[in-house]
Amino acid sequence: MIAVYDRLGRVIGAEDRARVYREGLWHASAGVLVRSPDGARVYVHRRTETKMVFAGMHDCLAGGVVGPGEEPEQTAVRELAEELGIVLPAGTSPLPMAAAAWDGEWNGKPMRCHLFAYELRYDGPIRHQPEEIAEGWWWTDAELRAHLADPAWPFVPDTRVIVEDLIA
Repeated sequence: MIAVYDRLGRVIGAEDRARVYREGLWHASAGVLVRSPDGARVYVHRRTETKMVFAGMHDCLAGGVVGPGEEPEQTAVRELAEELGIVLPAGTSPLPMAAAAWDGEWNGKPMRCHLFAYELRYDGPIRHQPEEIAEGWWWTDAELRAHLADPAWPFVPDTRVIVEDLIA
């Protein structure tokens, strides 16, 4: 089950993830841009081929959909731990960076999502969840921007909506 939103960004209920994707219901996702402590590099990863949406595509946010009763920041912290093995100390939060709405399309069906992005400066170990992350690496903002300039590069389309607010 995931939280369902209206087009204005208000929570209006919860539905099964498959139904949300099948019917293009508004929902929300939250993700964390992991930066090196000096801010010079960002962690980019490729999603596994078994993901329900955006399989095999690249992303620079570790994140996922907001669950029922969950705030976006809680989702971001949870997903950061699940996907990259980064567990934040109690009382620590990633920095809120941007929010946007994406009224797009995926596999010929509407995909509507409110996006919440955060940033974390980090230099510790990264441990991929093998079911979600195929591989990952550090890039400068310029390297990421160069790849994003190629519309054929398989990058998660909802993150494309918000990434300009996250990189220099």
